[in-house]
Amino acid sequence: MKQFKVWTGTGLSIILVYLLLSANANARGSLPEFTELVAENSAAVVNISTTKNNERKKVDLPPNMKMPEGTPFDELFKHFFGQGGPGEQPYETHSLGSGFVLSSDGYILTNHHVIKDADEIIVRFNDRSEMEATVLGSDERSDIALLKVDASGLKVVKLGRSEDLKVGEWVLAIGSPFGFDYSATAGIISALGRSLPSDSYVPFIQTDVAINPGNSGGPLFNLDGEVIGINSQIYSRTGGFMGVSFAIPMDVVMEVVAQIKSQGYVSRGWLGVVIQDVTRELAESFGLKKPHGALISRVLPQSPAAKAGFEAGDVILKFNGKKIDTSSALPPIVGRTTIGKSVAVEIMRQNKRKTLHVKVEQLPEDDEFAQYSGKPSRLTDQRLAIEVADLTDEQREQYAIEGGVVVVKVETGTAAAAGIRRGDIISSINNQKITDAKQFLDIAKTLPEDKAIPVLVQRGQGAIFLALRIEKSK
Repeated sequence: MKQFKVWTGTGLSIILVYLLLSANANARGSLPEFTELVAENSAAVVNISTTKNNERKKVDLPPNMKMPEGTPFDELFKHFFGQGGPGEQPYETHSLGSGFVLSSDGYILTNHHVIKDADEIIVRFNDRSEMEATVLGSDERSDIALLKVDASGLKVVKLGRSEDLKVGEWVLAIGSPFGFDYSATAGIISALGRSLPSDSYVPFIQTDVAINPGNSGGPLFNLDGEVIGINSQIYSRTGGFMGVSFAIPMDVVMEVVAQIKSQGYVSRGWLGVVIQDVTRELAESFGLKKPHGALISRVLPQSPAAKAGFEAGDVILKFNGKKIDTSSALPPIVGRTTIGKSVAVEIMRQNKRKTLHVKVEQLPEDDEFAQYSGKPSRLTDQRLAIEVADLTDEQREQYAIEGGVVVVKVETGTAAAAGIRRGDIISSINNQKITDAKQFLDIAKTLPEDKAIPVLVQRGQGAIFLALRIEKSK
């Protein structure tokens, strides 16, 4: 009996060790395997080097001043002031990036910023062969460039759909960080549909894949070996990788490529509104149960939105059947809409849902907004702790504003707590358009207490809604 117990204990120990080893093996087996992916696709990834010829800037001498002659410093003066010396010689700048082969007959994709202003573009393949490339088309807004080399039978990548991506998926990048060719780095998708300040028309894929200078323009693969994005930007306070990188979705890329091939340039849809996110307090003031949608703070004159009857204060909830959860979701959807197409837009206006129809036009080349400022005289509302003034006729014409008042001074109190600043132009309050300072004061006296009230102000290069709340009197 004793011998049996000892043998049983030994057997249980063996079984336990076996289970632990199996668990470890399963854990290792659950991690992705990238070796085959890299081996199959490296030949379709390229290194891109560019050369730009620059003219050295000359420094002009002040009027009535001549170059000294016959001194030991002749060559030094010639160098700096361009009098036949070495300072007149042009110089070259070089940059490195990545790319990948889109088709076997020599179409190659990379970033616009990789080849911008380049005088020579050299594409190097993983077999060390090199070819000079020409630019078929380049789009700065999406940061995409389509190149062509004179070749055939090239190894190509497989293309995937970025619409099918999910946060948490494994992804792999191949590129040339700091000139180290064909470096592979892996990570996961951190977020989808990211909007960056300088690129409002691209819903970026955010990853934690190590991306550094030289990776730009290279492919981002999923585990099926399909390219689902082009590595484009990083967020960094040091200039190097800090765990946040961004890739252009392949669905967006191929739409740009199709337009470059068909017409040589890229056109985008345009609505003509300035928008902002809906905060919790603004949602309450506009009759929404929760913060969502894109709040219109300004409608540009003669824009598609103006022609369709949109107004400042409208909250766009759906555009062409697609829900708008945040303001950043709207520009990419509008930009990808066919020019000339009439679409239905669901909005919330003064606590009521409404559907408008707008004909989308082409985004202008110079998408800039007027700047606003003011020279106010003083009128005061004690309850809001604010001083305002009428706009002059010259100011109305200069700023293209029909009505409104300029904020002269903001004391500590209700207006300051709402974020109103000196120099703001208040266009409406509580969904009522402002015509002059007297009307503003009359409306201010009737504002309810302890309720979020929308205030539309023109500030800097655009317009913004603020939520104002007057505390109950004690």
